[in-house]
Amino acid sequence: MLADARGGVRRLVQESWERSLSLHIDPARPAPEPELSSDALRELRDRHPLSAVLPVVQNLLIRHSLESGLIVAIGDESGRLLWIDGDRAVRRRAEGMLFVEGADWSERRVGTSAPGTALTLDHGIQIQRAEHFNWLAHSWSCTAVPIHDPDSGSILGVIDVTGGDDAVGPQTLPLVEAAAWAMEAELRIQRLRGRNDAGFGRGAPRDHAVMRVAGFAQTPAPSAQRRPTNARVSVLGRDTGFLENGLASFELSPRHAEILTLLAWYRDGLTADRLSQLLSDQPNSVDNLRAEMVRLRKVLDGTEPPLSIASRPYRLGSPVELDAQRVLALLERGAHRVALGTYRGPLLPASVAPGIVEIRSEISSRLRQVLLSDASPDLLLEYARSDEAAWDEEVWRACLELLPPRSPKRASVVARLGKIESDLADSGAPGAGRNLPQP
Repeated sequence: MLADARGGVRRLVQESWERSLSLHIDPARPAPEPELSSDALRELRDRHPLSAVLPVVQNLLIRHSLESGLIVAIGDESGRLLWIDGDRAVRRRAEGMLFVEGADWSERRVGTSAPGTALTLDHGIQIQRAEHFNWLAHSWSCTAVPIHDPDSGSILGVIDVTGGDDAVGPQTLPLVEAAAWAMEAELRIQRLRGRNDAGFGRGAPRDHAVMRVAGFAQTPAPSAQRRPTNARVSVLGRDTGFLENGLASFELSPRHAEILTLLAWYRDGLTADRLSQLLSDQPNSVDNLRAEMVRLRKVLDGTEPPLSIASRPYRLGSPVELDAQRVLALLERGAHRVALGTYRGPLLPASVAPGIVEIRSEISSRLRQVLLSDASPDLLLEYARSDEAAWDEEVWRACLELLPPRSPKRASVVARLGKIESDLADSGAPGAGRNLPQP
């Protein structure tokens, strides 16, 4: 039956089927395996590095899948499912194909599937219905993306979204890719913080992840592929910047954060006059900039690899990944939920530098515009409850329009609109006192 159907399948699926056939896997049922006890599963979970970043998955994917007909699974590097959450009814149905915590869903065990094939190919993949090798999975579709170690580049595990056709929708793969990236980024931050707290190894806990970042691990074998990573600067929701470059991570002064933000934003470079105008409208700003640039270069020279700033015009010698640009990229790809989760607040909110104010406004307004025009009711309501939109009447009214007439959430939205209207009236602002819709 499989051989007859091959003519219409994608090449990567056909190649996966051929690998599955070579392993003599029965497509009518998964290969038997020893039952994994609850204690053994708990031990695997406790010692797995991804356990430290599960809140990222909870925030970006799981809590939004509970009523969406989808489940989210995290597996280890061998394809064993360690955590599954999401729609409860879907979880119960998935037990029929043995898609349960502790089960091995590698290609060698069940044949072609999103989690197993993603691990085999080491890239994100979508498998729809009859593309699965196992017949029990033919009523399911899934999207999976490998998760990599941020230091060595080796595979740590896989994140999978399983359900009906929505699980392989056009926006699902970029959404899961962004979630995997967020997990890797959070893991990297945790390791760097652990290394800094340990004083570069003095009194460090005997934790393998921390030891590797601190420089105690052996050099990876030549066969180990290390994925290149750019320096990263975090400036959203912070008055200072946070730079990560190689094994170095540290706070940036407000002025240095402004300079790096502007140079990362204007990648082709800025003349001294233009950069000084974007930083300040005060006299002698060019002279002040040159002095500040000397200090910043000394700071960056201490990182490994060094991060350089060229002159005439001022420009970064190597790419720097700005968290603000990441938000815009996610919005462009349609990963609105992950973009909102990545947006930690306004860019350098205490800065009054003209260029920073302009970028801050652009990011904030773009996020607001996209969510107002294209967000689901729940996602728009999540945005409305953020500090940035808490008093945005247009956003709250849009939430009310999108919510179903019988939604229990309408009452709280109407109450919030009433509070906004009341404050507008007290301040004498125009437009106050309009009639509110009924919940």
